[in-house]
Amino acid sequence: MKNTKQNHGHKFQSKLQGIIPSAVSRQSRDSTDKFQCTSFSKFESHNKVRIISLGCPKNLIDSEVMGGLLNQSGYQLVGQNDAADIAIVNTCAFINPAKEEAIEEILTLAEEKKTNPQLKIVVAGCLAQRYGRELFVQIPEVDLFIGTGEVGKIVHHIKTINQKKYRRAAVITKPDFLMNCEQPRLLPPSAASAYLKISDGCSNCCSYCAIPSIRGAARSRRPDDILREAENLAKRGIKEIIITAQDTTNYGRDLKGRPCLSSLLNDMAKIRSIKWIRLLYVHPARVTTDLLETIASHEKICRYIDLPVQHIDDDILKAMNRNVSGAEIQRVIAQIRRMIPGVALRTSLIVGFPGETNKRFEKLIDFVREAKFDHLGVFTYSKEEGTSAASLKSQIAAGEKERRREIIMNEQMAISRAINNILINSVQEVLIEAKSDRNNYSYLGRCRRQAPEIDGVTYIKSSKARIGDMVKCRITAVDEYDLFGKTI
Repeated sequence: MKNTKQNHGHKFQSKLQGIIPSAVSRQSRDSTDKFQCTSFSKFESHNKVRIISLGCPKNLIDSEVMGGLLNQSGYQLVGQNDAADIAIVNTCAFINPAKEEAIEEILTLAEEKKTNPQLKIVVAGCLAQRYGRELFVQIPEVDLFIGTGEVGKIVHHIKTINQKKYRRAAVITKPDFLMNCEQPRLLPPSAASAYLKISDGCSNCCSYCAIPSIRGAARSRRPDDILREAENLAKRGIKEIIITAQDTTNYGRDLKGRPCLSSLLNDMAKIRSIKWIRLLYVHPARVTTDLLETIASHEKICRYIDLPVQHIDDDILKAMNRNVSGAEIQRVIAQIRRMIPGVALRTSLIVGFPGETNKRFEKLIDFVREAKFDHLGVFTYSKEEGTSAASLKSQIAAGEKERRREIIMNEQMAISRAINNILINSVQEVLIEAKSDRNNYSYLGRCRRQAPEIDGVTYIKSSKARIGDMVKCRITAVDEYDLFGKTI
């Protein structure tokens, strides 16, 4: 299959070169990065649907909404290895590696269609929104491309695709979809945590980012709608709610009365059965004292903040259109740590941005050493067409960008190990999420300082715990990213 897939990929590679460089350069993917709908449905139906979700938590929520709407309408959702009548791949198109992964998944489905000609392929999400019309011409095996604005109409599209006289199409409309609490979400039955999207789109217009053109301008959900969804999730047994958006600190600025994030968190913390609330995507230019006081005052709001700073050099930050200076970033970090003792700070950085000289890169390394983030991720700059940064001079070679990324990650590895060492003998509350495949450890989960997918995990020894339980655990060992312990 790999050789066949590779040949099929090369058939399209030259045609897609302008969209995605090296579109099929990788031969394998980690399936844990993808959401696969398993057989959650109580309905039996002739139409079996497989949903593959790629990319970020915001995209995952869209996949859960599509799955919920289809399940509600009588379609049977099946797993990755099960036979399906319809395959929906919900794609990401944020940077080139994400586009490559999406194209690879689409071409894999195209190969599957050779042995199962009745299979209908639907490409949804960001890649479809951004390149759907071009891909419609280049990949004829796909029956339907739908953009990000069509998530709520998925049942209509699936009914249409099943009509005898259906002709393949690309439905790319205004990216204005905004979910609400009335739309069902298909969650795994054992899920104890769930993302909650408080807004969609983005109005920040960072110079490197195509999200505003793919997802539209920032659109906030009403506070009462968000709280109703939080209550619904709690009734379904969800213990951890993870607040997400393109920029959570921008929440409410487009609504009448301008409700704020801190007020929303205060109200959410009153939902009794929710044990943890976690906050992602906090813009450093909009961290307020009120927000930090709210986090510090509620036990169930995790002392964890995801603060993507991207860089520390003022010239680079200005070229990125981040609307914050290096000094302001350092002031915010100091304020967070002063007001929320013991907070776990996560950040993301971009290396190899146009104009990042050796001196500016050294400044970034010094910042990483001094700031000592608990968790840190690094992206190499991706030149995205349609963004203002794509036309900047002093573009940096791919090999140099990757070299800089490795330098930062090696620095962070030592920092993370030192921070984890301090946690030995501490007692942590752990949410158990799965059985462990490591010798001598029964389960794996996360403590308050660990977000799913992006941070490390906690392996625990226990004979009585169950998946979904929250247990007290004493940390007995650590490595660079993970913790190890036993229940007490």
